[in-house]
Amino acid sequence: MLHIDIHSFSYKKGGIPKDESGNGGGFTFDCRGILNPGRIEEYKSQTGNDIGVQEFLETQTEMPKFLELVKSIVSINIDNYIERGFENLQISFGCTGGQHRSVYCAIKIADFIREKYSGSTEISLHHDEQHQLNISNKQ
Repeated sequence: MLHIDIHSFSYKKGGIPKDESGNGGGFTFDCRGILNPGRIEEYKSQTGNDIGVQEFLETQTEMPKFLELVKSIVSINIDNYIERGFENLQISFGCTGGQHRSVYCAIKIADFIREKYSGSTEISLHHDEQHQLNISNKQ
């Protein structure tokens, strides 16, 4: 079974998460090229887990296109890793504060992998800046 650690993080606060598996890497995607909902008053206190922020990212930004490309890239490796019997992969999403865009991406990629690779992957989802979202994320 392939274990996939997915992180959302802040480039400003903690930086790119260290790969604890010993493999030394994985994918790191920079979400800062997507319009930041945190600059809009009604979304400032919300996270990428909130419906309003999600709807904004899905309808007012290039996020859907960005995520489709990410899905294509990570699928190539996941397919290969499963076929070769690899045990670990890390996928990280960073944005300025680790609150909106990176959280959204981490959640959506975890959902995508759970659906596409059910039975052959185990996912741990870590929101490095939004600890309140880290409740029982293993699946």
